[in-house]
Amino acid sequence: MLFNSHIFIFVFLPIVLLGHYLVAKVNLIKLSQLWLLAASLVFYAWWDWLYLFLLILSLVFNFVIALAIRGDARYSKLFMIFGVLSNVLLLCVFKYYNFVASNVSLLTGYDIYIKQLVLPLAISFYTFLQIAYLVDTWNRRADKYDFIEYSLFVTFFPHLIAGPIVHHYELIPQFRRISTFKFVPPMVSGGLLLFVIGLLKKLLLADPIGDLAAPVFAVADANPPAMTTAWLAAIAFGIGLYFDFSAYSDMAIGLARMFGVVFPYNFNSPYKATSIIDFWRRWHMTLSRFLRDYVYIPLGGSRHGPARRYVNLMATMLIGGIWHGAGWTFLLWGGLHGAFLLVNHAWRELVEARRAPRPPSRVNSVACWFLTMVAVFVAWVPFAAPNFAAAKSVLMGMAGMQGVVASGATEFVDLILQDGMINAVRSNFAALASSLVLPVAIAIVLLAPNSQQIVDAPPQDWTARKFGPWLRYRQGVVAGGVTGILFLIAVALLADVKEFVYFQF
Repeated sequence: MLFNSHIFIFVFLPIVLLGHYLVAKVNLIKLSQLWLLAASLVFYAWWDWLYLFLLILSLVFNFVIALAIRGDARYSKLFMIFGVLSNVLLLCVFKYYNFVASNVSLLTGYDIYIKQLVLPLAISFYTFLQIAYLVDTWNRRADKYDFIEYSLFVTFFPHLIAGPIVHHYELIPQFRRISTFKFVPPMVSGGLLLFVIGLLKKLLLADPIGDLAAPVFAVADANPPAMTTAWLAAIAFGIGLYFDFSAYSDMAIGLARMFGVVFPYNFNSPYKATSIIDFWRRWHMTLSRFLRDYVYIPLGGSRHGPARRYVNLMATMLIGGIWHGAGWTFLLWGGLHGAFLLVNHAWRELVEARRAPRPPSRVNSVACWFLTMVAVFVAWVPFAAPNFAAAKSVLMGMAGMQGVVASGATEFVDLILQDGMINAVRSNFAALASSLVLPVAIAIVLLAPNSQQIVDAPPQDWTARKFGPWLRYRQGVVAGGVTGILFLIAVALLADVKEFVYFQF
């Protein structure tokens, strides 16, 4: 079930929300937990009820393994390793089997029969959550939870499909408080506004911008793009992906608040970053936190000197890359960011060793931002491309090796000369409309406050000073009216429902 679908907005959400607050009147926490758990399982089963059994099997298995880890100190590490490896194996079977089998066939020359497996929805996210829980249980950082609490933590529908990646210690204590299930108007109204902001991001920005990038990458191997087209596609993909995934995150965080639950933020204006290190502190922050806590630090982090830290950084980013998708292009994307981080850390150490820290100048900040963005958008190319050949073609186009001006631009000029401006615009309306959305989206990314600043920024925050108090959300009749108008606009745009990009991961 999609957050941006009619069935979710007009049927599922009102029923579950109403039931949530009606059940809460009984003051039985366990009954409220059961209601949310049942709703979450229905939400997941809507996609394919057969894979609901796989999700339930995963829940039971990991819960039992956690009990075993907690129960016998002599074998706790063995149980933890067995649990983690079993989760990784499950992920490999469904997500990486086809990738591994095809590469073995290519290397050995033997034809291996490959049965195409359908990737179960959200398997990467719920597997990561449970791996973290097993490790925390072994480290004695997890309380003892019953099966209902544990299952609700994993399956709570606002974060089940694509995050944010919320840990057990952030979520289960909230489910244990009766106050979570009480109706609190500021929580519900603020959550609704976040949901509407995310919905508008998806419909007005992410979808049309994505339409600019997808055709270029799809045919890049056979139709090498010129420099202008290649850069337009790379920028459109990066901007579109940001608005698509941050839209989902806003909607997830907003939905959770409507149920009285607080999620961590997942984005903090990543395209305002002035270094790759800064970028990863702002982009998909809950995944960055997971990779730091459960991959980078267990590998040794920075505890064993610079050389080992660089190896750990690269390994972490490669794992982050392959987690996103079973393909060499995703591994290359992770490797590029790993290399960028190594250079960034080495440069910082060099600068700090040579001079005392001082505030950067305006020119220096702009230069650092520009270099960071070039690196980020170049790295998006293999992430977006279906294969190496397409990625190479787009990168060569960005370098100007396939011409500068796209043939489509000259064809459009010829069309204007032949048929006139009105006919030319009419025949290319969709592409032109998407092209006009892109600069608007870039301006929003660079100049406007992000969603959490609008909804949550206190009056003394820089956002209020820079943009004026009129942009800051304050509960009341005016804010409610604005939210209602924005919601009606979003509903009017729901004719063409498209999946969120991160559903494939």
